[in-house]
Amino acid sequence: MIYLLHIDTPLGEMIAGATEEGICLLEFNGSRRAVKETDDLVKQLKTSAVPGKNRHLTELQNQLKEYFAGTRKEFCLPLVNPGTDFQLRVWKELLKIPFGVTRSYQDQADALGNHSSVRAVANANGMNRIAIIIPCHRVIGANGSLTGYGGGLKRKKWLIDHEKRYSGQPYEKNLFQ
Repeated sequence: MIYLLHIDTPLGEMIAGATEEGICLLEFNGSRRAVKETDDLVKQLKTSAVPGKNRHLTELQNQLKEYFAGTRKEFCLPLVNPGTDFQLRVWKELLKIPFGVTRSYQDQADALGNHSSVRAVANANGMNRIAIIIPCHRVIGANGSLTGYGGGLKRKKWLIDHEKRYSGQPYEKNLFQ
């Protein structure tokens, strides 16, 4: 069973999903993307999705509140994230990007040991169903530009600026404008 919960955040309502094993969904609500990802998870996990809450969703709410307050820089939640071997490798690499740091898609491809896989890396980032926790928002264009984010570029910019503000990393107020 996937339990679904709506969570209010400074960036708008998000929909979170969790099984008994862990978090499987965190997406900005109100988009076709959230519906499609939920439907895909139901098929992949061979289960159903219902409104509800479990211990993982309760902990996710607590950790998101701390994140948005600037007091949490890493999430400690079990994740249930079905995908191809390549997607799993890309998502695992995303988890290595520190709070407040950005990397390019090329940096990600290089970290995976395949310099020419930039497009495949970008595609796998786009398939990430667990926004913020698996920080695909930290990946930018090689020239420093904001590119692709399922939640929209305004949210991506907000997340990057938020993390820079609380990270101790050099912060540029007009970053990406």
